Amino acid sequence: MQRTQGAAHLTCSAAGVRRWREEGAAKIRLPTRPPGAPAEAILINTAGGLTGGDRLRWTIEANDSALIATTQAAEKIYRSAGGEAVVAAELKAGPGARLFWLPQETILFDGARLARSLHADLDGNAAFLALEAIVFGREAMGESISDLSFHDRWRIRRDGRLIFADDIRIGGPLPRTPATLADAGAIATLLLISADPESHLAPLRDIFGGDGAVSAWDGKLLARIRTKDGFALRKLLNPALQRLLPEGALPAIWSS
Repeated sequence: MQRTQGAAHLTCSAAGVRRWREEGAAKIRLPTRPPGAPAEAILINTAGGLTGGDRLRWTIEANDSALIATTQAAEKIYRSAGGEAVVAAELKAGPGARLFWLPQETILFDGARLARSLHADLDGNAAFLALEAIVFGREAMGESISDLSFHDRWRIRRDGRLIFADDIRIGGPLPRTPATLADAGAIATLLLISADPESHLAPLRDIFGGDGAVSAWDGKLLARIRTKDGFALRKLLNPALQRLLPEGALPAIWSS
């Protein structure tokens, strides 16, 4: 069967784009931004969704500049007829950089198989914000998940030293215990690495309320959120991101 393949590489600095390369179904577009706002890269999968055997790789670098990387739409992972869909993000924040990895939600359908990885290398004074959100089917369409394979792997290094590692694995039916998903239809992980993440701790706890938990330690802030559906999740993520981004620079595509 025909498989989707794609890879794209974007490197930006204070002087502008230094490298821009696209292969296959992976495309990047750079919309015009207001003066002083972070540059924005919109990542596009022209295949319109992924299934078993499909592969996408994004390589994003920022040096002495602020860059937001987001996606054109929610990524859809459809039922697999065999094998996993693989999505890899390789990120680098160089000296003086602020890199914001903010893809829109990934929607997992029944029978989906997804292996996703996020690797980031940060310079000593770089700031980094990463978000990954998952929606389990589409509640409005009456969909339910009875069979799923999902592995999400994060590895973040500063000056070559591992400072954050996280793995989420879900196999078979969704875990519905109070300590796991309970009745949630959508979840998200948000990680901030900066000079003063503790200053955001109380405001984010107020935003998420009983739908999330937030901790801060050693220059990192981590939030886990679970809500009944993707709409409720977006209602929490938008104000949280507006607080964490420079001058509330939420990508226009997020608020449309």
